[in-house]
Amino acid sequence: MKILLKMLLIALLIQSCQDKAETSSINEVNWEKRFIEPRFKDSLTKGTTYLSVYSQIYSQTESRTHDLTATVSLRNTNAKDTIYIGKAEYFDTHGNSIRNYFRKTIFIPPMATAEIIIDEHDREGGTGANFIFEWMIKPDSNEPFFEAVMISTSGQQGLSFKTEGKRLN
Repeated sequence: MKILLKMLLIALLIQSCQDKAETSSINEVNWEKRFIEPRFKDSLTKGTTYLSVYSQIYSQTESRTHDLTATVSLRNTNAKDTIYIGKAEYFDTHGNSIRNYFRKTIFIPPMATAEIIIDEHDREGGTGANFIFEWMIKPDSNEPFFEAVMISTSGQQGLSFKTEGKRLN
């Protein structure tokens, strides 16, 4: 009886810890260490990129969905130049803004990557979620590369796929 009671208490403790887990995509990652006011802002080339992201996908019918974890990568493909991201706004299937990921412009050093994680249990985006990124680069630099990798695993089965950003202007 004592063993059963101890096991029950341990199970309740584990469950209560899991219930308190916060959605990391809602918590601000330590973007402060990347905040910057770009020098010579007027001389930088500006652009906007669209990236589709799936926090859920349909399975078998439109009434059954699978939740996914998404890793959104903001990549600087320049060997010598820093890039600047002024906006990372996340939208749901219906085009409603869910959240902006930083309050000020951030920098990404040469060949570095910044990431945004959409947790598997964060369903706000739905089946047609997307991002809009506004960025700035030196005139002869490579544009930033935006990519999302979505994954879900259950038991011994899993699925994964990726999407790439498309420049809008």
